[in-house]
Amino acid sequence: MAETGTNELTHLRQAAGFTQEAFVAAFDEEASRIGVDASVSVRQLRRWERETPPPLPHPTQQIVLETMFGVPLTEMGFRVPRHRMTVSAPISDPGTVKRRTFVADAGLLAAAALVPARPGRRIGAAEIAGIRARLDSLYQTDHTAGSVPAVRQAGHIEDEITGALRSASYTNRIGHEMQTMLAELHGHRAWYGYDCGRISEGRAACTEALAAAQLVNDPLLQVSVLETLVLLAIKADRAWEAASAVESAHRIAKRAGAGNTVHLVIALRDANVAIHVGDLDGARRALSRAVTHQGRADTDFEVPKWAQFVGPFEVDYATADMYVRAGQPKRALPFLRAAVRGISGDLVRNGASYRVKFAGVLLDAGEVDEACAEMGVVLGACDGISSPRLVDRIREFRRTVIGVDSVAARECGERIRETLEGA
Repeated sequence: MAETGTNELTHLRQAAGFTQEAFVAAFDEEASRIGVDASVSVRQLRRWERETPPPLPHPTQQIVLETMFGVPLTEMGFRVPRHRMTVSAPISDPGTVKRRTFVADAGLLAAAALVPARPGRRIGAAEIAGIRARLDSLYQTDHTAGSVPAVRQAGHIEDEITGALRSASYTNRIGHEMQTMLAELHGHRAWYGYDCGRISEGRAACTEALAAAQLVNDPLLQVSVLETLVLLAIKADRAWEAASAVESAHRIAKRAGAGNTVHLVIALRDANVAIHVGDLDGARRALSRAVTHQGRADTDFEVPKWAQFVGPFEVDYATADMYVRAGQPKRALPFLRAAVRGISGDLVRNGASYRVKFAGVLLDAGEVDEACAEMGVVLGACDGISSPRLVDRIREFRRTVIGVDSVAARECGERIRETLEGA
């Protein structure tokens, strides 16, 4: 049935990104979360949105509605009797700016749990949906344009969230959402520290992200930070820290009932640590676990956004890395070919990084012409990508290729120099 409502409740629901069916499900979830015995049907929601004035919700429904949207029931278009009304109370000094306060009569609305009113703007579900969309877009920015522009974008979002947490009025539910997003943002900054080669900054961001994720009681978010910490600890040559992060991530994920995709990421990080310390038997065991989880990944009901990048190509790439660490570049090549072919076209930065690795291993295996051809593909694809880690890998390849006595190698080294200078 078409959604025909046009009143304020309709506008609030749509601004928050809910269909009528999705709103009913979210309403039930929120009622359960705050411990209120309330529910709503799609039919009742349609009456609220269609009739003028809409039928007054029950007191428990009012609690959930005001918690979800962060505004009083009167601002949703309902006619509310005085004893049920959440009011705008004036400040005693008439010369000051009035602020929104939420007043619960006889304790009816105590479960709405609103933070003390402040003179700043009010944050509701619509504003949260907008911030969430910008936060989620960081993945796209990082994958396609690199970490440098993502850092700038993340800074603006962080300023917006922390400013709102400091000075805006919002419900506890909205505050929890903002703190969760701030924890995610710290996790992003940890990754940017890794990609930009600022390892100390990345590790500091991990500490902030872990603390924030614990405060909002989000175990899978803690796992996402720990898997980034593994990479940062390896770069800092702190293998013991990386191994501890893997163990902690596995323990938290298991306790949280995480799906196979999350455990696949953890297994890959376990392999990263083993390869770094030269434990090739341990690396093989970790990669075997990764293959098992990959084979079961399609049974996952839901996959966190931070884990959606992973796939068979990551397993192939890690397997190739194991053979490179073992000094067997020729055995690594089939896995790198598969990884380069299999990586998603949306992961532009990672795709370019994979090809640089492939080119370097080809060079080590004596396949100079193919290595230079692969690097040519990278140079053609990386225009517009700002990733210090990718640039460092390209420079490392150049240092090797200029020492090779061949026309292709000399031309490739010159093209790399011109490309980097132009960038």
